[in-house]
Amino acid sequence: MTAGKGEGPQRDFEPRIVGFLCNWCSYAGADKAGTAQNPYPPNVSVIRVMCSGRVDPQFVLKAFEKGADGVIILACHPGDCHYKEGNYRAVQRHRMLLRLLGQLGIEEQRCRFDYVSAGEGDRFVSVITDTVEAVRRLGPLRRGNGGQ
Repeated sequence: MTAGKGEGPQRDFEPRIVGFLCNWCSYAGADKAGTAQNPYPPNVSVIRVMCSGRVDPQFVLKAFEKGADGVIILACHPGDCHYKEGNYRAVQRHRMLLRLLGQLGIEEQRCRFDYVSAGEGDRFVSVITDTVEAVRRLGPLRRGNGGQ
């Protein structure tokens, strides 16, 4: 980033974000954004999952442990899950995960859950951009006990 030099570490900080994307909707939305050549920040490393309901909270904790500054879980809209109730399960797990992260001293804004359908390439770009900016404002995740 050339603009913003000298405005503090948050301006120069480029967060590392892990994104868990549902195969049927969110990943297809990302593909639509790419096909339309809609630019979005390259900060997100995508992990394609068959269903957002399969994202175990341990996966999120491992992402933070391995150096992620943020995590995003993208699901099908309510009522559109390929596996009927997977996205509802994902919402419940996310709520539980936020409580756990709070106990670990990790801000809720570092773990976002949202909905993106296959036809929402623009929404995918918007959600990714907003998430990267939110985590950038928070700065790097402070890790204790000598962790990275």
